[in-house]
Amino acid sequence: MKKVRITAVRQTVYDDLMALYENPIEHTCDVRVGEQWISVDGQRPEGLCESAWESMRPFVEPLSRGEGNFYDGWMKDPMSAMISCNDGFRPFSFYIEALD
Repeated sequence: MKKVRITAVRQTVYDDLMALYENPIEHTCDVRVGEQWISVDGQRPEGLCESAWESMRPFVEPLSRGEGNFYDGWMKDPMSAMISCNDGFRPFSFYIEALD
């Protein structure tokens, strides 16, 4: 199986939506732009947010098996994907790529 690198590339914050809908919370996401993890055998890397993992797992698992080309040519590199976590107020975008 291939290793898969997961890189946090960008976070978007929707202050207007948080003001309208979210109860104030003290602690949110620990992910930082540029942070990387390596998935081995399609498993969630230690330290990666479990909620973010659930969003990207359907892409990491096939990449770890050498499968790719999601949505028939969506990505320039067919052995990669760009996935966002499911936080509607401050989503992170992750670049996921199979390693040789």
